[in-house]
Amino acid sequence: MKTLLQGVVLSMALVGTHGAFADTVINGAGATFPYPVYAKWAEEYNKETGIKLNYQAIGSGGGIKQIIANTVDFGASDAPLDQSELEKEGLVQFPAVMGSIVPVVNLPGVAAGQMKLSGTLLANIYLGKVKFWDDGAIKSLNPKLTLPHLPIFAVHRSDGSGTTFNFTDYLTRVSGDWQAQVGTGKEVAWPKAAQQLGGKGNAGVANFVKRTKGAIGYVEFAYANTNALTYTQMQNKAGAFVKPTMDSFQAAAANADWAHAPGFKLMLNDQPGATSWPMTAATFILMHKEQANPQAAKEVLKFFAWGYAKGDDLATSLEYVPMPDSVVKMVETMWTAQIKGNDGSVVYQ
Repeated sequence: MKTLLQGVVLSMALVGTHGAFADTVINGAGATFPYPVYAKWAEEYNKETGIKLNYQAIGSGGGIKQIIANTVDFGASDAPLDQSELEKEGLVQFPAVMGSIVPVVNLPGVAAGQMKLSGTLLANIYLGKVKFWDDGAIKSLNPKLTLPHLPIFAVHRSDGSGTTFNFTDYLTRVSGDWQAQVGTGKEVAWPKAAQQLGGKGNAGVANFVKRTKGAIGYVEFAYANTNALTYTQMQNKAGAFVKPTMDSFQAAAANADWAHAPGFKLMLNDQPGATSWPMTAATFILMHKEQANPQAAKEVLKFFAWGYAKGDDLATSLEYVPMPDSVVKMVETMWTAQIKGNDGSVVYQ
């Protein structure tokens, strides 16, 4: 899996041996955040059905552009679209799985889970207000760590990214300075006061951090885990310092109110609860309401229905949080009601 995670364009076109179905290929593009779980689902789904999934992990911005241009069967984005944007482009979106963003560092003598960071401190690092690892603001949270006098290199995404959207959304929630100076977006103007490095995709950020002493970055937890990166603790909304674990991810996800989220747009950052991880996000699938190729759309929906029904263990093994059954029912009801062929026929039943 490690080698796969390091790719920029990630193909899951697996060879099937199930007769006519072996020629069926589902094409998607977008977010790198969910790639590890989509790859695992695709591998098992192909073994069971012979259907192949070709997915280009080009970032959420690219996924949105490609589905709008109708060049793929589905787009994938960690930055959910507003209901007005969905209606304008004739799209629907639905959550596939939930995951978490973690800060990762490259510091001699500091092991995974040892360093503590707060949201304000993390914002100040990326704003360039905290420039060295032995700064008093870092030392005050980590009095037992021996911190080197190394410059901080702040690694960010260089492409349009839903991971960046969720990361900057979190910083906007916890830092008034970040809200005023930078704000939230798939792409933002990174403060020049910080020593910034840009990597393409979650894999690109992971690679930059891994080879740059003094670096800090943000990645989906599966990339930190697979690449043996040094993740940090984070202070959550309740003031508690927590480690990135399945329990802390599930605690944050438990507060999600999907029933009152128009177009399933829901941000999960900075959730309440003493054990909640503060940077948790859903990742979304985008499809056209009106399908020129209903059979291709049906295959996409069958794949994600399989993921909901049979992919939970694979998702949790990679530290993703599966969608609750109640949300799956809402999603599948939406599929039947809103995704139609050009002649108005129902695509999924």
